[in-house]
Amino acid sequence: QVQLVESGGGLVQAGGSLRLSCVASKRTLSSYAMGWFRQAPGKEREFVSVVTWSGTARSYADSVKGRFTTFTDNAKNTVYLQMHSLKAEDTALYYCASAPRYSSTSTDFDSWGQGTQVIVSS
Repeated sequence: QVQLVESGGGLVQAGGSLRLSCVASKRTLSSYAMGWFRQAPGKEREFVSVVTWSGTARSYADSVKGRFTTFTDNAKNTVYLQMHSLKAEDTALYYCASAPRYSSTSTDFDSWGQGTQVIVSS
């Protein structure tokens, strides 16, 4: 399995920006796609974004489209989530995950990081 370590979370005011990072221990066929998910208190985990290591495919949840961007740095085995125009409703624990195929469904992702907390104050 791929080991994933997220970082970059923190406290930010509404309208601000944060960049989350996720370092993967390796890139293999089992980690074809890298996703970001989030879980707010009392809510289910939800899809945020997904990107392939090749960068040829990516998609976003409607709630973050136009504000968030995901991209990879293959030399560093790192995937990023750049977040702009943050809102209070973006407050959540953000997880990085890898999947053997391109998907936005959490059950398709078989390796998960521990998460990094994002708090947006209004």
